[in-house]
Amino acid sequence: MTVTFYKYQGTGNDFIMIDNRIGEFPKADNKLISFLCDRRFGIGADGLILLEEDNSLDFKMVYYNSDGNPGSMCGNGGRCIVAFAQFLGIVAKNAEFNAADGLHHATINDGIISLQMQNVTEIMAKPNCLFLNTGSPHHVQMVSNLDSYNVVEEGAKLRYGIYGEGGSNINFVEQTSDNDFSVRTYERGVENETLSCGTGVTAVALGMHYWGKTNSEKLNIFTKGGDLSIRFNKGSEGYENIRLDGPAKQVFKGTIEI
Repeated sequence: MTVTFYKYQGTGNDFIMIDNRIGEFPKADNKLISFLCDRRFGIGADGLILLEEDNSLDFKMVYYNSDGNPGSMCGNGGRCIVAFAQFLGIVAKNAEFNAADGLHHATINDGIISLQMQNVTEIMAKPNCLFLNTGSPHHVQMVSNLDSYNVVEEGAKLRYGIYGEGGSNINFVEQTSDNDFSVRTYERGVENETLSCGTGVTAVALGMHYWGKTNSEKLNIFTKGGDLSIRFNKGSEGYENIRLDGPAKQVFKGTIEI
C-alpha cells in the first residue's frame, strides 16, 4: 500500500500529516505509526496526525505520539492540521474541528494560526511547581540557567518518578522579562525534549499568571523551535478564551510503501 504524507512543523514540533478522509490508513497498527515517526528508519516526526471526516465540523484530528500510541491534545499539531486543512481546500480562513479533548476553533491570518484551547478551571499547586491540564497534562517548574539545564534527565525523573506510567509532560521555565518566558519541554510519548510544545507553552502562560509572575493576559513564550504567544482571560471560574498563536508550515510531501 502506498501512502501519501505531508510533513509539517510548528515552531520545530514536527508531524506526519495524512489525509485519511476515506479511512484507508491502518490506524490500529501502532508499530507502523512508531516506525513512520522513527527518525532513522522511517520518515521522522514528533507525532503522526490523521485528518478525518467529521459529521458536523470541518474535520477531525486524530493524533498519535511518536511511540505509536494515541495521544491527548497537541497544540502545535492542532495548528499544523489547520494549515493542512487549508492546503487541502477544506477550510479558508476559519476552521472548526474535533480533537481528543473536544471542539476547537481556529483562524488563519498571514501564515499565523490562532488556535482556541479548552478552558482551564483547575490548577494544582505543588511545592515549587504547578500541575494543570491544557488538553494534555503538564508539570510547570521554574529553573535558573535554562539554556544549560539537563531537560532530558530531569524531565524523565519527574515524568516517571512523580506521575508514573501515565505520565505528564514536564515544562521548565525561566522568566526573561515582565511578559516574556523561555520554555523547554520534555514530552511523554516522545520521551525526549521537543523543540516546542503547544499545550506546554499554554500551561506555562497560565501558570505564570496564576503564580503572579505577570499581570498580563498576553504572554510571549520562547522555545528552542521558535516564538509563540498566548492570550487568555482570567474569569471567575478559571482561565477562558485561551488562544495559542504561531506559525505552521508545510516542509515537504512524499510517499511511502507500507
